[in-house]
Amino acid sequence: MTGAALLFTAPAAHAADTPLRDLAAAKGKLIGTAVTGSKLTGTYGDIAGAQFSSLTPGNAMKWGTVEPTRGSFDWTEADQIVAFAQAHHQQVRGHTLVWYSQNPSWLTNGSWTSAQLGSLLQNHISTEVGRYKGRIAAWDVVNEPFNDDGSYRSTLWYKGLGSGYIASALTWAHAADPNARLYINDYNAEGVNAKSDALYNLVKSLKARGVPIGGVGLQAHLILGQVPSTLRQNIQRFAGLGVDVAITELDVRMQLPADRTKLAQQKADFASVVAACTAVARCVNVTVWGFTDADSWVPGTFPGYGAATPYDENYRPKPAYYGIAQALG
Repeated sequence: MTGAALLFTAPAAHAADTPLRDLAAAKGKLIGTAVTGSKLTGTYGDIAGAQFSSLTPGNAMKWGTVEPTRGSFDWTEADQIVAFAQAHHQQVRGHTLVWYSQNPSWLTNGSWTSAQLGSLLQNHISTEVGRYKGRIAAWDVVNEPFNDDGSYRSTLWYKGLGSGYIASALTWAHAADPNARLYINDYNAEGVNAKSDALYNLVKSLKARGVPIGGVGLQAHLILGQVPSTLRQNIQRFAGLGVDVAITELDVRMQLPADRTKLAQQKADFASVVAACTAVARCVNVTVWGFTDADSWVPGTFPGYGAATPYDENYRPKPAYYGIAQALG
């Protein structure tokens, strides 16, 4: 068989497998992927629609995308993803309302009083969450608020509004859509460590004060062979606070080129993360950060690394795909 024929037949043969979303549903879980709206056609769209029960806009809902100029909104790609999800009976995870990165220059270069900054943030959250009220199941309201040592990251928001910006953002998002589940999302907090301790203490404090916090997102941008041994224990302790937990941005990067040994380890790593989630009732969703190596942020951010997702660049399922499937039963 020629290489071209093999490429052509792989997705069709793959279609005979039980879709990941059906395996996940049988376990009471959602399996999600981040997507790029402009690519949701052809094979990319077919796989995104058939295999996953939850979609996260990779960039389409970030502030710099939706309000590049003050007061001028562009919802084109965000609307496209939400419409695709509705057509394919998928939930949407909104991502992200409050972050230190990918903000428009008018916001980051402005000189704002604390009152002005708070007003800008409230308006942004109310506008975006309000637009999608009833159509987005969960929001990553606050993204990456902590440094790895557990201190607050010194961002535009922290410097201008203090740590109270987190409670304010959650409160404003809840007012705009009382039925959406609201998350704080961070990376390097997958295992029990200084960062996840800080996140745990924050969530505990927010719950005690009656702030509407519904979930914790553990991003899980992992390196090959480095799934934290305390992942399940960490998921369990957050669940013990009475919130949902989601693995929100899972990928497992390796030094290129990929080979059989690395791909086998990657399969084990994906399976291990998914199994940790399936073991805890309140771990509700595992989302991969892009399902194909053709749409992954890794090579552009970590030179020399890649092959981080469950499908290769030709949309063929890798061993990692089957690792996810096995962990879902």
